[in-house]
Formats: sequence, structure tokens, C-alpha cells
Amino acid sequence: MGGTAVDHVSSRDSKESGSDGKNPGFAPINLDLVPEVDMFLRKLGAGDFHRESLTAPVGRNDTWAGLTDSGRKVFVKRLDGSPDDVQARMRRMLSFENFVGLVNKPALRSPAFLGIDMDARLVAFEFVDAGMSGAKLMVDETFDDELARAAGEAIGSLHDGVPPEGEELDESAPTLPALVLQQGLTLRAFNNFSFAELEVWRLLQNDTALIEAIVELCRREREAPKVPSHCDLRVDQFIIVRDLVYIADWEEFRLADAARDIGSFAGEWLYRSVLDIVTSRGDSVFIDIDLDHDAVLRRGAEKIERLRPRVQNFWRAYLGKRKQVDAELAERATAFAGWHMLDRMIASSPQRARISGIERAAAGIGRKILLEPRKFASTIGLGE
Repeated sequence: MGGTAVDHVSSRDSKESGSDGKNPGFAPINLDLVPEVDMFLRKLGAGDFHRESLTAPVGRNDTWAGLTDSGRKVFVKRLDGSPDDVQARMRRMLSFENFVGLVNKPALRSPAFLGIDMDARLVAFEFVDAGMSGAKLMVDETFDDELARAAGEAIGSLHDGVPPEGEELDESAPTLPALVLQQGLTLRAFNNFSFAELEVWRLLQNDTALIEAIVELCRREREAPKVPSHCDLRVDQFIIVRDLVYIADWEEFRLADAARDIGSFAGEWLYRSVLDIVTSRGDSVFIDIDLDHDAVLRRGAEKIERLRPRVQNFWRAYLGKRKQVDAELAERATAFAGWHMLDRMIASSPQRARISGIERAAAGIGRKILLEPRKFASTIGLGE
């Protein structure tokens, strides 16, 4: 391993959506404390928010969603982070809006963009009325094969898009998983990390085989064809309105290996499968959950088998929208699905005192897939 000590491990766990109150939310920050929000909306012609209508969809950024004086429902986000990070994310969001406005891809839908204020760190979108978070539908077991196909068509259309002439997309590499290859922690990071974060860092840094697999994945990613990509894809960024799929949160949009987005979608279902090991979801009868190692492996295989059709339908629909793909795409995507399991552990660790047993199990399965992606491509739904 090489590189400098890590000062901060970023989490991708943003969970914002422009969907309605059927999704989790909190009371928004009092707009009297942030008058720039209503000023921003006035400039856009929407008028002030109606305070009694406001909700705040869950996320790491400050958000407001509600009715405005114009009668229009609007979702506003104030980006959190360092100035350089915020500016880069806002530039990528604008880049996506320019891209999607110039390519003809009907299957690729996103909330209508209303405007941006770079100085105030604000961005506004039309509220997707009656929308449901894909994450909620996954938990409710109503994210079906048809929605998986629609998601595959959307991501396939995105990856098959050609940036218009003169439109330069960000070509920088996403931070993870390369950040894991850096040695050590700064004193500030060590002092600020939760016990779970320190535990995760030790697990990753002390696993030579895993580090070698991440090095190999990063190498293959660098050499892979680059396409327009979301680069932060999770089911909570799918907003579902009847049978239509909208995709939100384009702050990481850039030219990247298509395997990232495919692997993230597959990894979401793989992670859900592992979480279900300790539930009765999908079981014909309820069983008292008291599992030894062999039972965990057996139930894990059963749960993966149960949800694999979601990934299979996504993958087939995805390929139907691509003119051509490289021969190693499925294998790299499988490796990224394995990485996604580890990434979920990283993302949840700041809020935890300890890593739970089921999170360790998920990370262990992800590790195995990351080490041998060719062996597991068909197992997780990315086979021929």
C-alpha cells in the first residue's frame, strides 16, 4: 500500500429524494435562519415556501420540500461540505443537466431542474409528486421485476449517451475504493472517528488479500472504457411514480467505468439479501432466528436466490439499451457489487458504536465476491 494518511473517510449515505411524505423525513431547518432559501425561490419565480407545507427528506444535506406561492411544489437542497467539495458537486450536477437536456434518452428520467445558486450552495428541483423511494419499495417488497427492468433501461440509456460536442464531463476518479489503499489515519481522524469507524478501518487495512483485490479493481477500472455515469447509485435515489423510474442526486456524475453503477445496483440487492438472513422475509413459515455459521451460509444463499431476479431483469434491460459493452464489464461490475457491501459498512459506521454481526456477514460476503468476481457473476444475477 502507498499514499498518505487518511484525514477523512467520506460516506455516500445521502438518502435524499424529491418524493412525498410517504418517505422518511424530519422537521426542516427554520427558514428564518436561512433567508437565502426564499430569496433563491423568488429569483426562480416560484415564490416563498408555505411554511406549514414543509418537510425535510432524510439526508446529510439540509433540505426543504413543499408548496410555494406559485402553487408549485419544490425540493431545495443546501449542500454540505468543504467549499471545494461543494463547488465540484454543483458543477457535476450542472453538467448532468446539460447532458440530459441534449441527449435523446426517454428512459432516463430525473426530477425537473429549476435552478442553482453556487454562492449560497442551493439547488432546486420540481418536487416529484406522489413519488415513492425505491428503498421503501425494496423494504416493502414492492420493487418488482418490472421496476428493475425500468431501472436497467434508465442506466443503460445513461451509459449509452454520448456527451454533446463541447460538453466536457468530469473525468476524475471517485474517491472510493482507492481511499482505502492509503496508509494510516491522521491524529484528527483518529480522535474524531467512532469506535465502529476505527473497527472498520482496522478490518480493511489488515486484510492483505482484500487490499490486493481493491488494487486490482482500481487498475481494471482505470483501463476500462469510460461512459457518463451516476457514480453514487443506490435504490433510495430511485423515485417511483406508478411504473416510471426517476433517478435523483447527480452530484457525482462523471465519465467513469459503467461497472460502478451496475455493481452498485446489484450490490444493493445483495446487501438486502444478507440483511434478510435474520428475518422471515421470503420464508414460507416463520422460524425462530438462532443461527450458527452453517445456517447463515445456507440462508444467505437462499435469500440471494430469492432476490436475484431483480438484478437479472435490470441487467437484461441494461444490455438492451447498450450498443456494445466490453467483455469484462460483468466481471468488473460483480467486483463493484462486492465492494458495495464493504462501502455500506463504511457508510454506516459513523453512527455506530460497534459493527453488528449482520454487517460483518455482509462485508464478509462482499469480500469473497470482490476477491473472485468471475466466479460469482452469475450467482448475483450478472451472468449471460
